[in-house]
Amino acid sequence: MAESSIAIRFFASLRERLGTGEERLPAEGIACVRDLREQLRQRSDEWAELLSDDWVLTAVNQTMAREETPVNPGDEVAFFPPVTGG
Repeated sequence: MAESSIAIRFFASLRERLGTGEERLPAEGIACVRDLREQLRQRSDEWAELLSDDWVLTAVNQTMAREETPVNPGDEVAFFPPVTGG
């Protein structure tokens, strides 16, 4: 199934609030980050809020990504909150 699926990882407060650190989804119908994010946001109001376009950052295969970044079967997509420091 790994070749026809996308690995999804959630970090930091996203992992805590969503109750999962990682999962796999079928790649069918997912062409870019925007498609994946929209599919996840349909799960519930909490998922929609936490995966808001203006809040969460995304990486595809450990490279920072934008909404239009392609996602292919076998890719790893990570969602994480912005990092702040001092």
